[in-house]
Amino acid sequence: MLSENEIGRVLVVTAHPDDVDFAAAGTIARFTDRGVEVVYCVVTDGDAGGFDRELDNTGMAELRRTEQTAAAKAVGVTDLRFLGHRDGTLVPGLELRRDIARVIRQVRPDLVITHTPERNYSFIAPSHPDHRAVGASALDAVYPDARNPYAFPELLRDEGLDAWTVREVWLNGGPSPDHFVDVTGTFDRKIAALRAHASQTSHVEGFEEFLRSRFSQIAAEAGLPEGSYAEGFQRVVTE
Repeated sequence: MLSENEIGRVLVVTAHPDDVDFAAAGTIARFTDRGVEVVYCVVTDGDAGGFDRELDNTGMAELRRTEQTAAAKAVGVTDLRFLGHRDGTLVPGLELRRDIARVIRQVRPDLVITHTPERNYSFIAPSHPDHRAVGASALDAVYPDARNPYAFPELLRDEGLDAWTVREVWLNGGPSPDHFVDVTGTFDRKIAALRAHASQTSHVEGFEEFLRSRFSQIAAEAGLPEGSYAEGFQRVVTE
């Protein structure tokens, strides 16, 4: 397992704008506060999202990229890579593995944070098929694709992207987290990041109360004191 001082660069790979903020914005704020470089890779533009909307899919995609950029700024992230796949259509496969492996080789992170590929029957929201497709493809991109110079040889031949070994992956949204991050001190910034996704959250009554209830429950599961908030992950050693 990586110690805190061994994590200098983090790549977050998610399916949609706002996924990182629901799952890990408090953790990301903690990383950036201590000088860790964090990069977001967002596979779709979330063009099928929204509520009672007047925009077409192209307009929604543009809006959601803008919202994600503002949300990232709230937790200290300025480097965002949007891959432009269509929302709601993702399947695990070679194209998605190659696109994520490319970003891994570009960024060269110590740690990747992404979705679990498992379905969570106790809390269904993280189990969107796009999430599971990205989680499966990101894990395959970490091992074996990004580290194998002979996988997707065009990345090295045509783009000069040398192989890279990611040392650890943190999976969010799964049924069995084994690593908890105390985000009590950064929780207000997590809320600010999520409120930046106005097209997704502004209509939700009791939204902040839901967040506080959900993440205080995770803190209780982690054994943290009452009044704490936590985000949970499953750690996978990949070096």
